[in-house]
Amino acid sequence: MQASGNTPKPVLPTNASQVVALDSAARVNTLSAWKRARMSIIKGRWPLVALIILVAMFFLAVFGPSIAPKDPNRNSLIERLQPPFQVNERTGGVDFPLGTDGLGRDVYSRMIYGARVSIFVGIAAVLIGGIIGTVAGLAAGYFGGAVDDIIMRLADIQLAFPFILLTIMVLVVLGAGVGNLIIVLAIGQWVTYARIVRGSTVSQREKEYVEAARCLGASSLRIIALQIFPNVIAPLTVIASFNVASVILTEASLSFLGLGVPPTVPTWGGILAESRDQLLGGSWWLAVFPGVAIMLTVLSLNIMGDWLRDFLDPRLRDR
Repeated sequence: MQASGNTPKPVLPTNASQVVALDSAARVNTLSAWKRARMSIIKGRWPLVALIILVAMFFLAVFGPSIAPKDPNRNSLIERLQPPFQVNERTGGVDFPLGTDGLGRDVYSRMIYGARVSIFVGIAAVLIGGIIGTVAGLAAGYFGGAVDDIIMRLADIQLAFPFILLTIMVLVVLGAGVGNLIIVLAIGQWVTYARIVRGSTVSQREKEYVEAARCLGASSLRIIALQIFPNVIAPLTVIASFNVASVILTEASLSFLGLGVPPTVPTWGGILAESRDQLLGGSWWLAVFPGVAIMLTVLSLNIMGDWLRDFLDPRLRDR
């Protein structure tokens, strides 16, 4: 028998109404994903608390100069080491909600400005390191051979050095500064992304959809960008959330050692470092408030990282 010639063909969007229908379907899928994410956060409770804390920290980082009541570097030895919430007998108000440090600077204003530096350094370092590591991992995993060997051996060489010692050595040579700190921390981040993306790319490059794209004449760059990269975004997002927390801790540690940013730039780690000389005198607030800020930010980022891992993994999403 001969084919009747009436074999149904896939319906393509040939007019404006069909294009609008497809756009509406895509929009519905996007909205359902956002709704599912919102319900998952509310159901988890702890992710909701973590999200509120992070939003508050980002608000302080963005609008800090507008809401800080005082200049964070203004000295006043007459007002030094005032405890938190001390009422001014002359005005009846609280001049320094979180007290003052050994130079009479407002700890509350310094905490707000410190949020900007700490969070900006964490996000910028992870973003730069993530881009470098992702590109390197995609190239190593897809092309293999000499490209893979060179990139992975560079990663192994960097992993052979203790990162904190390498960072201290580089900062001593380059000098303290926000830009230098971001560059050094970004260099330390790329290896993690490169190794994970490389492993995911190796497992994806031999799959049927990649082979089909090759047979259709797609270039290597197009296959990497449109076929492989979308399938490695989920683990990258989870890793980035954890790495931001790690970078914030590293920045605080380096600032505590005096190697992060200049002393005139307030950071949470720098405030902790300045509290060492006053702790024995009972000025507990100089260490407690920046320590709590670092702890809450890092803990919230880790909780959101756990939530992202469960939400993006279909095997764990409905447990």
